[in-house]
Amino acid sequence: MSSHLPFNTTMISHLFTPLPPDGADDATPGFLLLLQGSSLLLRAGTAQELFSDETVPANIRPHGGLIRIGLWQGKPLRAARIPSDVPVPDGCEALPFQGPDFTLDNTLATIAGRGAQILHWERRSRFCSHCGSAVARIPGGWGKRCPACGEDHFPHIHPCIIVLVRRGDKLLLIRNAAWSVGRFSLVAGFLDFGESLEECVQREVREEAAIEIANIRYVGSQCWPFPSQVMVGFLADYAGGEVKADGVEVAEADWFPEDDLPMSPGGKRSIARWILETYGGKS
Repeated sequence: MSSHLPFNTTMISHLFTPLPPDGADDATPGFLLLLQGSSLLLRAGTAQELFSDETVPANIRPHGGLIRIGLWQGKPLRAARIPSDVPVPDGCEALPFQGPDFTLDNTLATIAGRGAQILHWERRSRFCSHCGSAVARIPGGWGKRCPACGEDHFPHIHPCIIVLVRRGDKLLLIRNAAWSVGRFSLVAGFLDFGESLEECVQREVREEAAIEIANIRYVGSQCWPFPSQVMVGFLADYAGGEVKADGVEVAEADWFPEDDLPMSPGGKRSIARWILETYGGKS
């Protein structure tokens, strides 16, 4: 099930209880979610453990202060960012939670992604985009309201589609122009104005590979907190046309045998890999 993919809440529901940010924080000792870039700072020499208030080194100075985001194993969990130009302090190790080289446990990667998404929203929502005034929290959630003009603002989560297109025993893969040679993945893109998700699937395949598709069906979704997307996965069947990369965003597009696929980005934690492994086998 896609709900069990990393970065989705199900992955941490047995450990994490979300709390609204406007609740009273009585300073009860708890855990610290310390992020630096796309890495999580952990206690060095341990089996990937979050810092607690008792174990955090004294020389760690979070940027912008701590914000409580919920309970971790029943204790307060507070998140903060460490500036990227600060050397990793003694007693810490920085493990990436994004990219093909990270070795973080799935639960820690997921809570790191949750914290990163929240901190991104907090950093980008201090002022009203309508009139420029400072905003205040709407009680009970992460939304904010402008006292000056009354405009409400809520976390910006950007929907994206990702689709596996099949033609017999071959699968459509593309190489983004920003990727290294030999690295391929599924067609994906952001939802545009006025589009249904299915219309977005059709448009993105047409734009990136110049073919038509049919029989579009939903298969699952994944939170993708880099910085704040939700990836909505689909399958589709080839319906006509010759594959041709657009030459701008997409450098290569082609059909590949399902039993001989090239390198795929995203690692095993991505919905792209999950779709390929779940639905890309022999038909």
